[in-house]
Amino acid sequence: MLENCRWQPASTLISLLILTGTLNFSLAHAGEEGPSDASAHILQAEIALQRDEYLTAATEYRKAAELSDSVELARKATRLGFSYRFNDEALLAAKRWVKLDEENEEARAFLGQLYFRVDDLRNARRQFERLIKADPDDPGKRLLSLISYLSDEDEPERADKLMRSLAKPYRNSAMAHYAVAVTALQAGDSEYAKERALRSMEIEPDYVRPKLLYARALMFEGEQDQAIEYLAHLIGDSPNPDPDARMELALMYMLAGRDDDALSQVNQVLLDQSNRLDALRLMAIINFRLERLDAAWDDFQDLLASGEYRMDALYYLARISDYREHYERAVRLYREVRYGSNTLFSQRRASALLAHQLDDVDGAFELLDSFAESSPGNAVDVVALKAQLFVSLDRYDEGLALYDKAIEFRPDSENLVLGRAELLLRIGKLDESIAEYRNAVARWPDSSISLNALGYTLADRTENFAEAETLIRKALAIDPKNPAIIDSLGWVLYKLGQHEDALQELQRAYDRMDDPEVASHIVEVLAELDRHDEALKVLQSAEKNYPDNDLLKNVRERYFAETP
Repeated sequence: MLENCRWQPASTLISLLILTGTLNFSLAHAGEEGPSDASAHILQAEIALQRDEYLTAATEYRKAAELSDSVELARKATRLGFSYRFNDEALLAAKRWVKLDEENEEARAFLGQLYFRVDDLRNARRQFERLIKADPDDPGKRLLSLISYLSDEDEPERADKLMRSLAKPYRNSAMAHYAVAVTALQAGDSEYAKERALRSMEIEPDYVRPKLLYARALMFEGEQDQAIEYLAHLIGDSPNPDPDARMELALMYMLAGRDDDALSQVNQVLLDQSNRLDALRLMAIINFRLERLDAAWDDFQDLLASGEYRMDALYYLARISDYREHYERAVRLYREVRYGSNTLFSQRRASALLAHQLDDVDGAFELLDSFAESSPGNAVDVVALKAQLFVSLDRYDEGLALYDKAIEFRPDSENLVLGRAELLLRIGKLDESIAEYRNAVARWPDSSISLNALGYTLADRTENFAEAETLIRKALAIDPKNPAIIDSLGWVLYKLGQHEDALQELQRAYDRMDDPEVASHIVEVLAELDRHDEALKVLQSAEKNYPDNDLLKNVRERYFAETP
C-alpha cells in the first residue's frame, strides 16, 4: 500500500532520513558488488559534505551508484540528491535504482516525483500510473496520497495537470474526483474544483470532504457569506453534525475575522470529542490571534504534552516567549522546530535572537550549522539564512559570498537572486543591483515580485520614473491586491509629482498592511502637501509600533526635527 513508508511525501521521506541517519554512510556501502572506483567517489562525496559542497557530494554519490550494482547505494544516492533538491543528479540516481530493482515501489515513487520536479509530466504520469494500478481495488486512495506531496512541491498548475491526467480512468471513484478538485482549487481553478466536488458528492452522497472543499471554493471566489452559509446549513441540517464541517467553518470564520465565532465552533467540537487534538490546536491558535497569551500558552503546553502537532506547539510557544522578551526560552523553543512550514522562520529567528539580543554571534552560526547537519533537506536554505545573518551584522562581503554560494546550489531560485540584488543595493552598488533586478525580470517576466522590486528600485533610487511606473503597473495587474505593490505605485506617483493620487494609493496600501515603510511614504507625501498636522499624526502612530525604524527616523529628521 502507498500509505506505508514505500511512498511518502517528500517532507516525510526527508524526515525519515534524518531520524535514521541514512544520509551519512561510509565506504562499506559500495560493497563487493561495485568496483573500487565507486568507493573513490563515495570518499569524495563524504569530503564534499564535510565542506558543505552539497552539489559536489550529490554528483559524486550519483557517480558511485552508476558504477556499482548496489541497490542500497543507488537508493541513498537518490535520496541524497532528492533531499538537497539537486534534481538532475537525483533523477539519474533514481533511474539507476529502478534499473537495479524494477519492482521497488519506493524507487518508482522517487522517480515519478523527480520527473515531476523537472517538469517531465509524461514520464511522471507513467511512474505514478504504475503505482496506482498496483492497487486496483483502491485507486482513489492512492490518488489522494499524492496530494500532500504535490502540494509540498509548490507547483500547483503542474500538479493540477498531472492529477487530472491520472484520475481520468477512475470516473466512478468519489475519491478520484475529490483529489482532482483539491489540486484544481490549489491551482486557482475554482469552477472546475466545484464541478469535480459536486460529481464526487453525486457518487457518494455521504462523503463529507468534497462538501467542505466546495465551500472552500466559494470562499476562494470571494463568496465569503455564501461559503459560511453553506457550511452552517450543512451543520444545522444534520442531526449529528460532522466535526470536520465545524472545523472547516471555524477556519472560514477566522478568514472572515470572526475569531470568536470560530472559537465557538471549536469549543463545540471539543465538547463532542474532548480528545480531538486538531481542535485543541485550532483553539490555541485562535487564542494566540486574539492575544490571549496565557490561554494560548496553556493550550500549546497541553498540545506539546500530547505528542501531536509538536512542531506547531513548539513554534507558538516560542512566539509567545519571544513576544514576552523571554529570549533564552524563545531560542530553546525555536531551535526545536525542525520540520514543517515554520521551520526556516524558527531557525532564522533563533539565530537572530542569539546574535542581536543575547550577544552570542558564534552561537547563532553554530545553531544554523547544527540545523543544516541534522536537516539536509534544509541545508541549502541555511546557506541563505547565514547570508542574511551576516547582512544583519553589517558583514556584507561575507553575506554576498554566501548568497553567491546559495545561488550556485539553486540557480533557479528567484528569491535568492532578489536577495542578492537587495544586498548589492544596501552596500551602494546601485548599477550592479539594478542589473541583477533586470536579470530577475528577464528570467521571470510574469513575476509580480521581480517586476515590483525593479520598479520600486528605479522609482526610489533613479529618475527613470516612466519605466518604473510601467513595471509597477504590470506587477499590479498580476497581483492587484498586494499592498507592497500598491505602495510602490503610490511612491512612483509621488516621484512623478502626482501627490494626491499618490496619497490615495499609499493610504490604500496602509489600510492593507501596517508597515513602517508605507507610513514613512505617507508622512512624506502629506508633508509635501503642507498637511503637517496629519503627517505628524501618522508619524507618531507609526513610531509607537516601530520606535527604532530607520525610515521613520529619517522622515522625522527631515520634516519634524523640532517636534516632539
